[in-house]
Amino acid sequence: MPPKKHTGTNTNTNTNTNTSTTSTTSTAGGTRSTKTGRTSRTRGATGTDRRRTLRREVPSTVGLLADAGDFAAMREYRSFTFDDHQDYLRHVDALLRSLAAQGIHTTVALFDPEEYAEYCAEQGLDPDTAEARTRFTAELAGSSAGLPYAGQPVDELAPLLLDEAVRQATWEYATSLLAGVGTCADCGEDIGEASFERAAAALERLVAGAGPGHHHLVCSVPTEAEQLVAVLHADVGEEPGAPPRIEGREGLDFVTVLAAGLALGGPGGLVLRSTTEGFRDRVHGWRLDRGRLTVLSAAAVFNAYCTDADTGEPVAPEPGVEYCPGYEVDAPGPHR
Repeated sequence: MPPKKHTGTNTNTNTNTNTSTTSTTSTAGGTRSTKTGRTSRTRGATGTDRRRTLRREVPSTVGLLADAGDFAAMREYRSFTFDDHQDYLRHVDALLRSLAAQGIHTTVALFDPEEYAEYCAEQGLDPDTAEARTRFTAELAGSSAGLPYAGQPVDELAPLLLDEAVRQATWEYATSLLAGVGTCADCGEDIGEASFERAAAALERLVAGAGPGHHHLVCSVPTEAEQLVAVLHADVGEEPGAPPRIEGREGLDFVTVLAAGLALGGPGGLVLRSTTEGFRDRVHGWRLDRGRLTVLSAAAVFNAYCTDADTGEPVAPEPGVEYCPGYEVDAPGPHR
């Protein structure tokens, strides 16, 4: 299942309040604005002031055509008025800065022309209209792996969006794999749920065994459709019993991919690299084998870490790195 992408120059904004409802939609083809409901009775403020206040409270979503190929696909629609990708990106950048200057919270999501065409077909919409692009962009607000705009230039924001789209697609596919493994023939237990619990417990043991410092973990699970890869960063303080600090949703994503590897029972691998001030970096490794997370020896970790994954050729060891055996993290379970 390939990562999802998303495109367009569309911004959709909607708000529902007790006083009024304002909808503003900005697309490549123009801007429309409507207002219904009763007006606010805020004292000391004009109608324009009240509308500006409401506008700042209305979130926006911008669909971005980050990829030149996606941009070319959208040029097939006559209502899409841009003909140069770099010029389009400059206009999107200016739009984002304008929204931020107005105090409007904006989410940016990738706009995928293929998903857009499918959406229009399902909804009975003419894809060659600004209205259709606007409606699709509004859908991205609730279903896509978007990122809040924080003032980054578009050329810095685009790769972050691509990474987020890959992360979301990986999690969705791993979740679907877990849902499809079924139940144990012997005890009737849901194998996906049991594998998830085992993976969560294994992650706790992984981080606890690594000790204080910054830890970088990578879990890789090959499947029939694609290679599932999850990355996690965890910081552990010196205080005994202090919980690790894990960024955002990395913990959930990592556990889901590891659980899929355990449930499927196929091959896979896990590497943990620890950085602690005043010490050499340490690298530990494990192998997924028949539903079990097994320890690799120091020599096996060295060979795995110092071999080019594409060519199989040896790679020079990294200076200042100690290659260490793994340690036991996977408690015995019934579904092996």
